[in-house]
Amino acid sequence: MYTSFSQSTATAEGCRRVQAASMGGGSSGDSKTAAARILGSGSAGVFELALFHPFDTAAKRLMSWEGRIIVAGHTMTNLNNAVFRNQAAAAPISKWLSLFPGVTFGAAYKVLQRAYKFGGQPFVRDFLTQHYQENFENAVGKKNGKTMIYATAGSIMGVGEIVLLPLDVLKIKAQTNPEAFKGRGLFKIFAEEGWGLYRGATWTAARNAPGSFALFGGSAAMKDYVFKLEKYSDATFFQDSMASIAGAVASISVAQPLDVIKTRIQKRDFKDKTSGMSILRDLVKNEGFGAFFKGLTPKLIVIGPKLVFSFTIAQQLMSFFERRF
Repeated sequence: MYTSFSQSTATAEGCRRVQAASMGGGSSGDSKTAAARILGSGSAGVFELALFHPFDTAAKRLMSWEGRIIVAGHTMTNLNNAVFRNQAAAAPISKWLSLFPGVTFGAAYKVLQRAYKFGGQPFVRDFLTQHYQENFENAVGKKNGKTMIYATAGSIMGVGEIVLLPLDVLKIKAQTNPEAFKGRGLFKIFAEEGWGLYRGATWTAARNAPGSFALFGGSAAMKDYVFKLEKYSDATFFQDSMASIAGAVASISVAQPLDVIKTRIQKRDFKDKTSGMSILRDLVKNEGFGAFFKGLTPKLIVIGPKLVFSFTIAQQLMSFFERRF
């Protein structure tokens, strides 16, 4: 009788874990589920790039502008110079076109990044659920366990994202310092710079860990506590959108200070070996602590919707393909 009871308990616990692992979609071992996740998240990256690359360029240029922008009587001029650089005095159409540098690197980076992070997070989440759910529930309570697993899986994927750093570095340099590419082709840059393209990896990981934790955690919290969803993949477009807004605002705000340092490291000339700590000291000394939040407003207004858009589309497409495959 005792053996029967133990077996029943184990079976019930196993069912509970399997059910929890499927909250965001199918099993990680299912090849069709894997294909749905990668296809859905990669497609979101394509749509995002097509719509938002110019705004991403503007935000990166503002963050890399080493000078005060808000100055009485000169704010609009400084803003114009910071965003459009050598095209600041050009015609409107030329200004707009100047916001498309690095689109090739951007395409490669964005599609791979979204496929990796949005498509990969469910696999890590499933693994944590199947093996460590009890640990999470003991630490933060059963009610909060699922949300914490979701956030932690996102944070792990965010740190691993540094593998794609060279493409991000090249995209940012093309957006903020195009002179660094003069007379040098892509293969020559990779051959000459090698591991130098991973400069800023520590700062990137430090930014991504809390940023991705907030993104996935904020989204999960909305679905769990506000919309009361048992299975996240059942979310409607509206619910995914609202959850993505919560996650995006939290992510951008938390990661902004480190993002400023990361962008300034990556936008410099290839030969410039200035360390992140030196940039940090100079930033505080010359621009004040407020400089850590340079570009935050345009990021929330412009880059925020971009993240909301891609995250929402990824969630919807992954659920759509999972149902169809």
